[in-house]
Amino acid sequence: MEDAWDIACLLIQLWLSVVFGLIMLPAMCGASLGVTEIYINVLVKTLEWATLRIQRGQRDQPPLQAQLSNGIIQKEDGSMEKEIGELRRSWPKNLAGGEFTLCDAFYFCRKGIESIVEDEVTQRFTSEEMASWNLLTRTNNNFCYISARVTIIWGLGVFIRYCILAPLRITLALIGLSWLVIGTTLVGLLPSSRGKNWLSDLVHLTCYRICARGLSATIRYHNKENRPKKGGICVANHTSPIDIVILANDGCYAMVGQVHGGLMGVIQKSMLRSCPHIWFERSEMKDRTAVANRLRAHVADKTKLPILIFPEGTCINNTSVMMFKKGSFEIGGTIHPVAIKYDPQFGDAFWNSAKYNMVSYLLRMMTSWAIVVNVWYLPPMTREEGEDAVNFANRVKSAIADQGGLVDLSWDGGLKRGKVKEAYKEEQQKMYSSMVVG
Repeated sequence: MEDAWDIACLLIQLWLSVVFGLIMLPAMCGASLGVTEIYINVLVKTLEWATLRIQRGQRDQPPLQAQLSNGIIQKEDGSMEKEIGELRRSWPKNLAGGEFTLCDAFYFCRKGIESIVEDEVTQRFTSEEMASWNLLTRTNNNFCYISARVTIIWGLGVFIRYCILAPLRITLALIGLSWLVIGTTLVGLLPSSRGKNWLSDLVHLTCYRICARGLSATIRYHNKENRPKKGGICVANHTSPIDIVILANDGCYAMVGQVHGGLMGVIQKSMLRSCPHIWFERSEMKDRTAVANRLRAHVADKTKLPILIFPEGTCINNTSVMMFKKGSFEIGGTIHPVAIKYDPQFGDAFWNSAKYNMVSYLLRMMTSWAIVVNVWYLPPMTREEGEDAVNFANRVKSAIADQGGLVDLSWDGGLKRGKVKEAYKEEQQKMYSSMVVG
């Protein structure tokens, strides 16, 4: 029995030595031993081989009946007046004029069915469709064949991801979060000084880099000369809660968010002791004036860290950028846009909060192949003379979408949780009323 205990202790010591010496220590110094890069290259070759095997197997299969196209309903981009006019002319009685006719109802029925089947908003909150299988999940609708060799590789991948990578990543995440709480708490005991600020930045950077190693994250930063400066506001598109970890690997930010309870509340309180993060009570979040005043006071102090804000207010599935809330663009100061784009080939970084809670999502991330992401720092932007906050927000959003290769949408991401605003309904009603009444 004692021999078994000695062996277990030896294995634990060996495990922690590997974690600290080969992963944590280089991460704390902002260095890399190149193991992740080799792992990613091997993974790319493996996925390419699996794709070729699957395609070869599909060619060897007997031809199947042609599948339907993705669009069950072919949408038309014409105006309401044009489409209703064509509908009236095709009616047996050849109706015309501006009076109400019963066949007009068919236009609204068709539009309603089109929106139910597929709309621009709902499809942005489901996982991004992939062109080929990445040996994680069957994300390709046309995927229908696995060869024996691919099945063996898939089984080996399951063993590696769940039995080797997952325990390693969970260990690193626990160490990173523990060090964040302990380190920021200790730094918070020091009097305010430049030394305290330096130690706070060091603790935050170290913790986030360890957590990034816990996701096997490969992050490519572009245009580093445009990195956010102190006293500014960093705005970025939002795909996942780990966006914060990705950005904070290359610099420190002041976080903005709602006060939470439980473990998240403990982390928030410890972080606030060492760094001027901005946490709001639930009652304060409803008071836009109070929120704006606190943000404006932070930006006015050019010695404080740049504020990190995700103006979409919700996670989008890595394919598009949705409406930016104007509040971040009303408080003044310099805006530093950042575009974030994940590579879905190695894992789906999108957090579908309606389907997975935070713990389930993080476990999915830690059992994926890796997180590969590109981050582009865009040139700083300021409001032009005569430009209101809404137009400024749209200009920043368009710049982020263009740089990240994302679709620029004007819809509010909050629609996934709320009902359609009455204003949108009234707009359609007014258009039809003006057509009928004149």
